[in-house]
Amino acid sequence: MSGEIDLNTLVANLSPSLAPDDYVFCTFEHARYGDFAEASPIAAVMEAEGLTLVVTQKYADAQRFAYQGSFKCITLNVHSSLAAVGLTAAVSTKLAQHGISANMVAGYFHDHIFVSVAEASRALALLESPL
Repeated sequence: MSGEIDLNTLVANLSPSLAPDDYVFCTFEHARYGDFAEASPIAAVMEAEGLTLVVTQKYADAQRFAYQGSFKCITLNVHSSLAAVGLTAAVSTKLAQHGISANMVAGYFHDHIFVSVAEASRALALLESPL
């Protein structure tokens, strides 16, 4: 498995960046992977209650999809291993200490944190400072 596993190295090299779009979490009962492919979701999760997709707010609004809250995506540009221990905890703890909710999504190369639009600038600044 590729990617960094040492927590100290990961934390020292987070290199967080803020995506320009606003995102929303939408759920679709009885949907399957591949449904709504035209939405170009940034993430998809199958749950017992339905398929959750993370899509741009602009797309969701155009399609009149229901959602609660708007989020910004902060990508940690350090290449973290899926076997790394503690990165999610370190990041979410730092944000939690400042009252910021963090919805974490791991990709193969990077971790992505969805925070409320209202807290995005503050969250980015916190992640740019030493954890």
